[in-house]
Amino acid sequence: MMQKYIGSDVTSMVTLPVLIFEPMTMLQKMAELMEYSNLLDRADECEDPYMRLVFATSWAISVYYAYQRTWKPFNPILGETYEMANHSGVTFIAEQVSHHPPMSAGHAENEHFAYDVTSKLKTKFLGNSLDVYPVGRTHVTLKRDGVVLDLVPPPTKVNNLIFGRTWVDSPGEMIMTNLTTGDKAVLYFQPCGWFGAGRYEVDGYVYNAAEEPQILMTGKWNESMSYQPCDMEGEPLPGTELKEVWHIADAPKNDKFQYTYFAHKINSFDTAPKRLLASDSRLRPDRCALEKGDLSKSGAEKSRLEERQRAEKREREAKHHQFTPRWFDLTEEVTPTPWGDLEVYQYNNKYNEHRAAVDSSDSIDEVDVKLIEFNPWQYGNLSAE
Repeated sequence: MMQKYIGSDVTSMVTLPVLIFEPMTMLQKMAELMEYSNLLDRADECEDPYMRLVFATSWAISVYYAYQRTWKPFNPILGETYEMANHSGVTFIAEQVSHHPPMSAGHAENEHFAYDVTSKLKTKFLGNSLDVYPVGRTHVTLKRDGVVLDLVPPPTKVNNLIFGRTWVDSPGEMIMTNLTTGDKAVLYFQPCGWFGAGRYEVDGYVYNAAEEPQILMTGKWNESMSYQPCDMEGEPLPGTELKEVWHIADAPKNDKFQYTYFAHKINSFDTAPKRLLASDSRLRPDRCALEKGDLSKSGAEKSRLEERQRAEKREREAKHHQFTPRWFDLTEEVTPTPWGDLEVYQYNNKYNEHRAAVDSSDSIDEVDVKLIEFNPWQYGNLSAE
C-alpha cells in the first residue's frame, strides 16, 4: 500500500492513525528549543565572540534529545497557535501560517535575546525510512550588541518505520554563522554505524571570519557538550582543558512518551498566559483525548478537525479569500536553504501588544482555561459536510 509513496514528500499526503502520535503538536515541539534558553542568555552576556558561538550552538544541539522521540506530533490546523509564558522570563508564540505547504512561524524573546523561525519541513519516504529536511530559517538576535546568529541544522532520518524498532538519527553538519562578524561554528553530527557506533557524537570547531579554528567542541547530543581552546591546526592549546558547557537535565523514568520534565511543562496550563488564545494547541480535543489515553475519541476528533479544515478551505476558495496569519506577516524575502527556497514570515509585534493589553487589564474574569473551546477557525458556524 505504501509503495506508491516511495520517493515522495509525505508531509500532508497520508492520513495516519493516532496510535503513532504523541499528545503534542508541531508548534509545541518548536517550543522545546526553549528548555535551555539560559545558554542564549549566557551568549548575550559573553564578551568573547567565539564563546558566544559555543553557548549558542550548545543551545541549538540541546533540543536533539527531545527530537529522538519516535512518536509523531499532530500537524497544526491552519491558524492554530501555541503560546508559552512563565519560563525563565521567555515569551513564546508560534502560529501555523500555511497548510499547503505546511509552514509554521515562531518568535520568542526575553531581556537577552529574540528568536525568530520560519519552518517548512520537507520529507522523502524511502520505504522503511523517512528523510526529514529542515527547510527553514532560524535567526537569534543577541540584544546587548545586536549580534544576529543564523542556524542551519542537519537533516534527520527516521529509521525502521515499518519493520524493526524505530529510531532517529541526524547525520550531517550544523552551521551557526554570526552574520554580524562572519565568525561561525561548524559541527558534524556523526552517522550511526554498525552496532550503534558513533551514534549521538558531535564534533567540530568555532572559526573566526578568516576560517581559522579558535575553539574545538565535542560531545553527544543526548548527553552533553564541551569545549576547549585550540591552535590553528585544531589541536588543543597547551595548558587548557576540556570544559563542559551543557548537560542534559534529568528526565522522568519510564515515561510513556519519553517526555522530559520540560515537555510536560509545555503541555501544562501552568505555562499558559492569562486569557489563553482559543487557537492554542493545548485545547485541541484530539490532543487532550490522546493525553488521557482515549485513542478512539482522539481519532474521531482528529478526523473532525481535519474535515472542518477542508470545509474552511472550500469556503475560502468560494469567497476568493486568502488566509492571513494573525501574529506573523509574509515578507517578500525568499531565502535559499540547502533543501530549497523558503518564503520568510516575520513577527509583526502584534502579540506583544495583545499581551500588554491583557496583562494590564483589571477587568479579566477568572476563566478555567481547560473549558475554552478550541477555535482556530476563520469562519464561524461552518458545516464540515
